[in-house]
Amino acid sequence: MEAKSKQRGILLPHLLRYSPVYIIGLAALFMVDYVQLFIPQFMGEVTDGLASRSIDAAGIGRLCMQIIFCGLLHLLGRFVWRYCIFGTARKVERIMRSQLFEHLETLPQRYYHEHKTGDLMSYFTNDLEAVRIAVGPSIVTAFDATVLTVLVLYRMITRISLTLTLYTLIPMGVLALFGYYYGKNIEGRYRKMQKAFATLQDYVQESVSGERVIKAFVQEEKQKDAFREVNENKRKASLHVVKLSAFFMPMLQFLVGITYVIAIVAGGYYTMIGEMTLGMFVMFNAYIGSLVWPMLALGDAITSISQGIAGMRRIHEVMDEKSEIQDAANPDPVETLSGQISLKNVTFAYGENLPDKLKDVSVEVRPGETLAVMGRTGSGKTTLVNLLTRLYDVEQGSISYDGHDIKQIPLKVLRENIAYVPQDNFMFSQTLAENISFGRLEATQAEIERAAVAADIHDNIMDFPEKYDTMVGERGVTLSGGQKQRSSIARALLKDSPILILDDSLSAVDTDTEERILENLKEYRKGKTNIIIAHRVSTVQNADHILVLDEGLPAEYGTHEELMAREGIFASMAHKQQLEQQLLAAE
Repeated sequence: MEAKSKQRGILLPHLLRYSPVYIIGLAALFMVDYVQLFIPQFMGEVTDGLASRSIDAAGIGRLCMQIIFCGLLHLLGRFVWRYCIFGTARKVERIMRSQLFEHLETLPQRYYHEHKTGDLMSYFTNDLEAVRIAVGPSIVTAFDATVLTVLVLYRMITRISLTLTLYTLIPMGVLALFGYYYGKNIEGRYRKMQKAFATLQDYVQESVSGERVIKAFVQEEKQKDAFREVNENKRKASLHVVKLSAFFMPMLQFLVGITYVIAIVAGGYYTMIGEMTLGMFVMFNAYIGSLVWPMLALGDAITSISQGIAGMRRIHEVMDEKSEIQDAANPDPVETLSGQISLKNVTFAYGENLPDKLKDVSVEVRPGETLAVMGRTGSGKTTLVNLLTRLYDVEQGSISYDGHDIKQIPLKVLRENIAYVPQDNFMFSQTLAENISFGRLEATQAEIERAAVAADIHDNIMDFPEKYDTMVGERGVTLSGGQKQRSSIARALLKDSPILILDDSLSAVDTDTEERILENLKEYRKGKTNIIIAHRVSTVQNADHILVLDEGLPAEYGTHEELMAREGIFASMAHKQQLEQQLLAAE
């Protein structure tokens, strides 16, 4: 029940909010339909008048002016309902797109690991577009077709003949049965088509992003073959929808033709035997013509509404997702952190059936100290960072900042007090200045340059023709790996938070550059807490404490000198790296 209630709450509040505007639009639409009824009547009066020679030029002129007046009202009404209904549908689409985006930003990392980018993008494009059409053009179509059909049938019954009207309803009854079948089947087919579209979109996005890897490994033909398969699946899914429409729409037009045949045969017979005048026959056929559009529009309305429902259900699936990472009901009144960090017996796994990535990790970091974390690949270093930034919640043990349990600190406060440089060094498709100032939008140019100098990227930036206004391209494609790393470090330094976390953020720079950056960090980060994840011993040798992880376990802990004296994992890594440097120097 709760899920269903939430689903109804996604769209319904917006429709209720704009319901007065919708009502005005529907009223204008009703006026248009009502005015349309008089045009066949005036045409019939002109026909009967001319046939019986009972109408003069003034009478014809009066009826023509009434037809023109009806046309003007029709024009005004169409403008009003289009502005009110179509405009409101666009507003609802915009609000829902913002709502969906805001909700996605609250979802945990787990959700993004399980859902591809193409699938998420399709929610913002095709699905929301289908919802907009359903609450805009489809509402108009359904309302207009229903009202016009009822009004036309009423006029046909009261002004012409009940018997003839009943004849014309036979094809409409058959049409209703086909419409029910069509609506019942089109929704499922549309959902499959959307999934195929999302897969196609994701494949294209991934292939474009990995273009350099594809070319480097000469896998263009393989990628082309794989794309043809994905593209063919999209074609088949789309044809599955089109085939049903291809059957329904011609059948609809066939039934419309049957209706015209009934009108001509039955109406012509009643006119011949004198039960109808020629004007009534013209009027009757004009009314039949007025019924054609609602019958044809019914198919479009069913298609659009069914696709809108399918799109809405896909959006519901996203909106029903809940984030495990949320603020506590009664968080501690914390505004700033000093940098004291405490981990006690922390154990963590990414899933119930997955092995522990961290096991019984305990460590204390005082404000102003630097903790280095080392270990082989897969030892749990990045997992530790994910827990410290609360991208995941601790399952066993505890993490606290300044004596406050991490779960009791508001997320906004926690993350504002941590500057984080991730492994992937993500860059936005903006200028270098905008990327560096991403964490402090109000930063001055002088502050941006100071952070860039500390990250040893300033000189590189000044060599670019546009300098700090250089556009870095999608994901920083125009920058080298080292330039992206140093730009990311500058972004973190500019944030000037009490805690800085560098997750293997110096791996793409040479040892000389690394040494300069570390020297700059001493000055830039004086009195503040730093956590450095690294593979190179040279990166961590001046840290206050070094934690060595081995398959998630805290294998060693101490200063550089203490760990070297133990001749354990750390010393072994140091000796190997020293030997590698000597071999490189010998070459």
